[in-house]
Amino acid sequence: MTTHNDDVDWDRWPLADYLAENYREVHPADAAVIAHHSAFYRRLPPDGLACGVEFGAGPNLYPLVLASAVCRRVDAVEAGSGNVAYLRRQLRDRPDASWLPFHALARRLDPRVPVTLARALARVDVVHADVRDLPAGGYELASMHFVAEGATEDREEFAAFCRLFARCVVPGGYLVAAFMENMPTYRIGPASRWPGCPVDAGTVRAVFAPLTGELDVTRIDADPTLPEYGDTGMVLLTARTAASPARPR
Repeated sequence: MTTHNDDVDWDRWPLADYLAENYREVHPADAAVIAHHSAFYRRLPPDGLACGVEFGAGPNLYPLVLASAVCRRVDAVEAGSGNVAYLRRQLRDRPDASWLPFHALARRLDPRVPVTLARALARVDVVHADVRDLPAGGYELASMHFVAEGATEDREEFAAFCRLFARCVVPGGYLVAAFMENMPTYRIGPASRWPGCPVDAGTVRAVFAPLTGELDVTRIDADPTLPEYGDTGMVLLTARTAASPARPR
């Protein structure tokens, strides 16, 4: 039976296991994503965008840090209650020290990133909401990391999430994204099972081509320092939305 987004209790996301497996150090794949995104952000004026959104933020702080170079405010929109609580603690209290090397790398690649991690996160507002409820055209930039392909096993639902992602920015707005390549349904920690929708660069390009201009899709190889979830690497995207983006079906 195919698992869809609404079949999953996202409040039970295994936060501690996920962070331990993926974000307690800067893996080569993280560094590659940060370098890719930083190159794109450096093309935009510093503080030039009033508001961006992290579409399905999870507990990952480095996309928020990267966007802080160009966005005066970033909404971190997340549905899972555990992830929301974690993000709010990171903003309210001292961020986990494990995020400092991510900030240092982001700032080295784009010196317009605020000088401290706390200052970068000061631009972030945490929004406890379902990304499917975001209004059309509410942002100038949208960023998404490992969400659409990790929210469902259904290819059509994956495409619908991508269309909603593109729809939430103004026409001509900016999109930045990373997807796990060929990610199957997978486990985090000793037992928990989570949906995966295997997609590749061709899949991503086919979904976004009708929605965007200036579309750039590339990939990086699998990172042997990360857990073996079954993926074959990552697909990275930058784009601008079309003047009249197609409505999601």
